[in-house]
Amino acid sequence: MASADSAGEGDRKLLVAIYHPLTARAEQLGHSIEAAGCRTQILTPQVNGLRPWVDACFDLLLINPFLDWQEPFQFVRLARSIAGRRPLIVVSDRDSLDDRMVALGAGADDAVGWTGNMPEVLARVASLLRRSRIAAGQLGEGELRIDLIDRRVERAGQLIRLPLREFDLLANLARVPDRPLSRDALLRAVWRLDFDPGTNRVEVHMSRLRAKVDRGFGWPMLHTVKGVGYTLRSRPENSPP
Repeated sequence: MASADSAGEGDRKLLVAIYHPLTARAEQLGHSIEAAGCRTQILTPQVNGLRPWVDACFDLLLINPFLDWQEPFQFVRLARSIAGRRPLIVVSDRDSLDDRMVALGAGADDAVGWTGNMPEVLARVASLLRRSRIAAGQLGEGELRIDLIDRRVERAGQLIRLPLREFDLLANLARVPDRPLSRDALLRAVWRLDFDPGTNRVEVHMSRLRAKVDRGFGWPMLHTVKGVGYTLRSRPENSPP
């Protein structure tokens, strides 16, 4: 159900990942959330493997743990670990205080009975998304998003796995988009070196970083500025500001 959208962050629709053990109800939730302006992705049952959950580049995770074989408290704890700092909302097919208390006690950011109560669900989703975008330690320009706390990088909704040095290189460039950083500045920021060690470590790591951040995408973000250093461009060359 997730729709493709490679627009910049200001235009990119936020992605809500949904798990409900009943497919028809998952789709009902998805259609309502999409009508409210978000994209959605329906997650497969966790018994089929957690890789799709872990790799999903969602902005909010919405689950119903109460109609499945799994114990609800443990299910919510698992979802909390996967969501990390991203918001987690638990919905129940009944208006049950017990269900809400289980969800909140297990680490959900919010919990609500949703049957016949879709406007409130949508309002709670919107509120969590607003708060998470304000609170999150995030960088990024255009289609690039960097979570500094979870050390997570996404481009155009695609997860990019980076080792420590490459992540730090990208984060430092993203702090000053469209402005070049010198090789010496990157040595100080990433390797804590106040001198040139006479190696090509910056060049090697930049090459590896380019292969992951630019290869397979529509335009390159990482550029060498001759005689100056490196820069991260927030938009394609010749595009309007």
